[in-house]
Amino acid sequence: MTSAAESKNLTETGPGTPMGELIRQYWLPALKSSELVADGDPVRLMLLGEKLIGFRDSSGRVGVMDHRCPHRCASLFFGRNEEDGIRCVYHGWKFDVEGNCLEMANVPPAQDFKHKVKAKAYKATERAGVVWVYMGDAETLPGLPELEAVNLPEAELTVTFVQRQCNWLQAMEGDIDTSHFSFLHFGSVAPDDLAEAEMARTITTDRAPEYAFAETEWGMMYGAYRPAKPGFNYWRIAHFAFPFWAMPPHGAIGDHIWTRAWVPIDDTHMMFVEFSWDQRTPGLRGRKDGTRVPGIAGISGYLDNSTDWLGRWRLGANAGNDYQIDRGAQAGGEIFTGISGIYLQDQMITESMGDIVDRSLERLAPSDQMITQTRRRLLRAAEAYQATATPPPGAANPQVYALPRAGDYLAAADADWTEEYECQISALSNRVGPAKAAAE
Repeated sequence: MTSAAESKNLTETGPGTPMGELIRQYWLPALKSSELVADGDPVRLMLLGEKLIGFRDSSGRVGVMDHRCPHRCASLFFGRNEEDGIRCVYHGWKFDVEGNCLEMANVPPAQDFKHKVKAKAYKATERAGVVWVYMGDAETLPGLPELEAVNLPEAELTVTFVQRQCNWLQAMEGDIDTSHFSFLHFGSVAPDDLAEAEMARTITTDRAPEYAFAETEWGMMYGAYRPAKPGFNYWRIAHFAFPFWAMPPHGAIGDHIWTRAWVPIDDTHMMFVEFSWDQRTPGLRGRKDGTRVPGIAGISGYLDNSTDWLGRWRLGANAGNDYQIDRGAQAGGEIFTGISGIYLQDQMITESMGDIVDRSLERLAPSDQMITQTRRRLLRAAEAYQATATPPPGAANPQVYALPRAGDYLAAADADWTEEYECQISALSNRVGPAKAAAE
């Protein structure tokens, strides 16, 4: 069982907390690039419990900084974004994207000390249509994580943001809990509903798989396996990558280029950021008549973004309207949950646990081993960083993120699962790396 002290260390991400300091050693996907317009309105955002503003200056450069002006702490959200800087409207002090004070408009030139003043600004860069922010020590600035999906050509990439009202860890743990798919998402689906060639028949025939786990350079890898045709097992391979990345196994490994970040906004809100390949073959949808399985839908129906600290990328179906549950569809067996959409079903579950789940109430089972293993790995990494400043996995070596890919396949029942995974990866002809992304 996860103790109260361990849960506290896992879930708290503000400045000075063990997990907060660990996560600050990585680049965080923070905004869509399209949210910031040159000389446009500043945008409020929160990351790891810190209230920030983002803006794009006249030259197109992105700034992300503490929203408080270092003069009298008035909010720079109300500032003027003009002429390559953000100007506080209180006394006219102006700062560039790196936090340098450019002008002290209310101070006589002979008394000017702008070279001694600096706004708290974080390093920001852009890739894949996303603004990334680094909140750690700028002297140890790492490279961006070389995830396959992040390195896709932008023309082939879909990036999705959704805010969720719960702690980042319980949201992320939903992605590394593979057995729930057979119930939460496919609970009303029978094997005979699906086409013979549809591998998802296996997860409806046998809803209680066995598991295998391995520690990796990037975090954790796990496989859920079930008997398939004689002499073969059906494997669903997935990954956790530090500090908050997950790769669920919802499709064939040959075309399954996607990854998801579970970024803490504060301790009771987080932002889901998904990078997915537009050209992948749709998975887990093939009924005999060629139609989509009821309840399997994408993300749709956002509320309008507002200027509030928590006003970005909220779904219209939410806790306030019971996620638009259709009790008729639930009672009639059409949709197991009565809620349409895989992501929304997941959101309903993790938000229903409370803002921060009370882990003392958990009664974990063998099917939860990936969750317990990942918690231990996170705690060990946070403790090591706190004690000796040991860089956590991937922080100083972002190339390791290019190695994992999730997905499903059939393998001989007597095959070593990690060796078979390496064979599957080696056989792929569509691997995406930094060189290919740069060339395209």
